[in-house]
Amino acid sequence: MLDNKKIEEFVDKVKKMEKGEKLDLSSGEDLSIGIMNLISIEEHLFFSAGKTGMINDVRKMRVELLREIIKDYGGEEWCISKHLLAASMRIMEVGTKAQKKGENEKAYDLFKKSYELYNLFWGINLGMVGKGELKDIKIEGKETPIKHEEKSFFGKISNVVGKMLDCCRE
Repeated sequence: MLDNKKIEEFVDKVKKMEKGEKLDLSSGEDLSIGIMNLISIEEHLFFSAGKTGMINDVRKMRVELLREIIKDYGGEEWCISKHLLAASMRIMEVGTKAQKKGENEKAYDLFKKSYELYNLFWGINLGMVGKGELKDIKIEGKETPIKHEEKSFFGKISNVVGKMLDCCRE
């Protein structure tokens, strides 16, 4: 089961990024959250594209930045990754609105789902997830076993990606 602290840290990171505050995150995490916001901007511009004409510029920037994270951008990974980031951001926003209404249980559930989608994004793009399976990986020569109590796919991914991101801190 996901630990509340990890979910709260994830929510705080995204909120701080939205406010433009500097964070102590790895470049990849920073970039992925920036890309989430570009996807949101694209969505907003879609509805006003006739007036602004900026959607193509934002889309071009998003594609360029996604290529820095997504190494196999010719296949399914590209599209799935983009949608995972978009879904993670949107679900986070709905969770924030629920939290503001005092619906804390609903908010927590939405934050958890957002966190799991974000971890799946990293699982795919770090080569841990491929063709429907979760691979055991090594970080600096150390095994990162999947905890047996984490039976769901999202639980397994969150467990391993969480360890990887912690190990990747600069």
